Amino acid sequence: MFRGTYTALVTPFRDDCVDELAFRALIDAQIAGGVDGIVPVGTTGESATLTHEEHNRVIAVAIEQAAGRCRVIAGTGSNSTAEAIETTRAAEKLGADAALVVAPYYNKPSPEGLYRHFQAIAKATELPIILYSIPGRCGVDIGVETTARLAADCKNIVAIKEAGGSVDRVSALRAALPEEFVILSGDDPLTLPFISVGAEGLISVASNLVPKEISEMVRLALAEKTGAARAIHARLYRLFKALFVEGNPAGIKEALALTGAMSPDMRLPLVRMSEANRAMLAGVLAELDLATA
Repeated sequence: MFRGTYTALVTPFRDDCVDELAFRALIDAQIAGGVDGIVPVGTTGESATLTHEEHNRVIAVAIEQAAGRCRVIAGTGSNSTAEAIETTRAAEKLGADAALVVAPYYNKPSPEGLYRHFQAIAKATELPIILYSIPGRCGVDIGVETTARLAADCKNIVAIKEAGGSVDRVSALRAALPEEFVILSGDDPLTLPFISVGAEGLISVASNLVPKEISEMVRLALAEKTGAARAIHARLYRLFKALFVEGNPAGIKEALALTGAMSPDMRLPLVRMSEANRAMLAGVLAELDLATA
């Protein structure tokens, strides 16, 4: 079962190429911090601007570097069903433990179209599939009824990453889905309220930077040690907000650069944070004793 903390990994770049050394070091830091798994080439990993060859290479490096020490959930979604099938099969061949498959973006399919899209992907692989609903980026959400239908009809669709920002929707999902179907928060600051109504973990952006604290917060919340979990949330709340002031992954890449972990480089159309917001973020990191570069 995919319970716990999973890091939505950034993809480091240097001179417009994937920086594999920095990426490997990041993965080692995640494992040392106690995360349950890593998620290469999702939204945070800038999958939209990677070539197909780079996409598969990043997954391969993640699997190789993890070396069985944690789970690897490969981002394999697309707005083309055929492409999503191809990418998911490639991840399966490389040895991924599961696939994170985002709702088709731009096309705005109907609920029936969404159902058939995910059903086709599920039929094409033996990998466990984690649905990814993020309507702010995709223009559609994966509806509660559609999710329940997929859970009933596709044995390898086992979880959903919920990034719609609604605690009520998590309650609705929990009521509609089998007990064994896992709901994961897709928003760091909403993790505790999501867990309180039935989510069982988090796919985190902030854990790129603070894997130990995020992992501990989730463990405490799942153990119903609410006060201790809330204390970590309170300590990190300003960081959660600062990381997204100019969107993702600009903030987390800038934070990792400020700690000396990697370059803040991104590929167009994404750009670095503004100078004013970099200064603000540096101040937050300093308050948390995280800035070392």
